[in-house]
Amino acid sequence: MTSVREIEILADGAHAGQTDKIGVPYVEHVRAVAAGLRPFGDELVMAGLLHDILEDTDWTAERLRKAGVPTRVVEIVEAVTRQPGMAYDEMIRRVTADPQATLVKIADNAHNSHPARAARLSADQRERLAAKYRAARAVLWPAANRDDIEAVVRLVNPSLLGELDTHS
Repeated sequence: MTSVREIEILADGAHAGQTDKIGVPYVEHVRAVAAGLRPFGDELVMAGLLHDILEDTDWTAERLRKAGVPTRVVEIVEAVTRQPGMAYDEMIRRVTADPQATLVKIADNAHNSHPARAARLSADQRERLAAKYRAARAVLWPAANRDDIEAVVRLVNPSLLGELDTHS
């Protein structure tokens, strides 16, 4: 399984029937994350499509490998997967050890922070998640190249471009 289309089909099946916090089919989130990674090549697009598969489905890293998912893609997916009992901020710090995983998490964060998505949450949820994602960006963005961050944010959530200017 080496094509982006094959990985997209795998992700569609794995996330079938799942919805996100705002009631949208979950696969739309992984597609949006993957779309933000297109400038970086097929491996990162694949990792974007699969970035939540280990956390949110019964798929395992071993099963992904056996299905033919490229080894590096599985490694990136493992790097962005929160382990049981691991605090979110600890996971974010761990992600920054891998530059490609960092870009996947930046795309994930950008989509989760999109104003159109946030607007559909309760005020309490919106404020709590905005703070969580802002704190994550404070760790993720310094670990990545500014031009790469801009490329992702421009595609996934252009409203964050102003925030990027304050991080320069």
